[in-house]
Amino acid sequence: MKLSEFKFELPNNSIALDPAENRDEARLMVVHKDSGKIEHKIFKDIVDYFDDGDVMVGNDTMVFPARLYGRKEKTGAKIEVFLLRELNADMHLWDVLVDPARKIRVGNKLYFGNGDLVAEVIDNTTSRGRTIRFLFDGDSAAFDKVVETLGETPLPKYIKRKVKPEDKDRFQTIFAKNKGAVSAPTAGLHFTRQLLKRLQLKGVDMTYVTLHIGLGTFRPVDVEDLTKHKMDSENFIVGNEAVDMVNKALDNKKRVCAIGTTTMRALESAVSATNRLKAREGWTDKFIFPPYDFKICNAMVTNFHMPESTLLMMASAFGGYDLIMEAYRVAKKEKYKFLTYGDAMLII
Repeated sequence: MKLSEFKFELPNNSIALDPAENRDEARLMVVHKDSGKIEHKIFKDIVDYFDDGDVMVGNDTMVFPARLYGRKEKTGAKIEVFLLRELNADMHLWDVLVDPARKIRVGNKLYFGNGDLVAEVIDNTTSRGRTIRFLFDGDSAAFDKVVETLGETPLPKYIKRKVKPEDKDRFQTIFAKNKGAVSAPTAGLHFTRQLLKRLQLKGVDMTYVTLHIGLGTFRPVDVEDLTKHKMDSENFIVGNEAVDMVNKALDNKKRVCAIGTTTMRALESAVSATNRLKAREGWTDKFIFPPYDFKICNAMVTNFHMPESTLLMMASAFGGYDLIMEAYRVAKKEKYKFLTYGDAMLII
């Protein structure tokens, strides 16, 4: 397929700037793959579509406050540093993005807070990318504590407002536990403890995988021929508990639902030769776009995504291109909210 086939107009007023007042009261569009039927519900109605023995799989990655604001030595110019990936914990070596990039050169020192944290730029990686080393004497736990204090919740740039204190909680799923993501697995943001309890009472099992979301998930596709696009690698873990639960559901012909595109990528990166899930950890650069034969899941929860994004491409691969593009047309007409803090879609 071609990039241009995923183009559509997304008005600014369709982008959610704030989350729903209650997590599970965002809107939910239910898209039925077989019949093409589209229903309009509230997220907590998702319970009605699952039964005893079905399995939902979430991504338990935890977002850390990856956006730091510092000053350049000598000039005092304000610099934004976005922490992408820790390269070496002992040396406090990180891959980062800097803005404005033209001002940041190898050898520059950057100061954060009242000099609580100092970093030195040691390499250029991409036009905005740098490798920096934090000159910090403490261990990883002490370093994390300083970043927690100085860092800001890394809301996407398209949410054009200042970060609020409540974003720290709302830009995190209730099941987040493994720190390492620079963005939230947004489909998971709609779940509450009460909703998980209702699913449990119905006999629906919940299990988790980990995929630490980097900016690669959101990197624009800049080639018309999708086979030429390369995803950035992201670190993931599929453990034995998830494997056992998912494979049992598959053997019993039950529903297996991926909560979000990142969960789906992790699951599809850990498929055995017999099309069952297997325990695996490492890095995945799997890019899923139509046509694609999904091996594990027969249901998926996802938000409404950007035009021409890899996330929209995966949703289209799962639900069928024509049906998902029609669902997006309906979503705009019915004033659904798009992107991180927006509404959700269940594809079954």
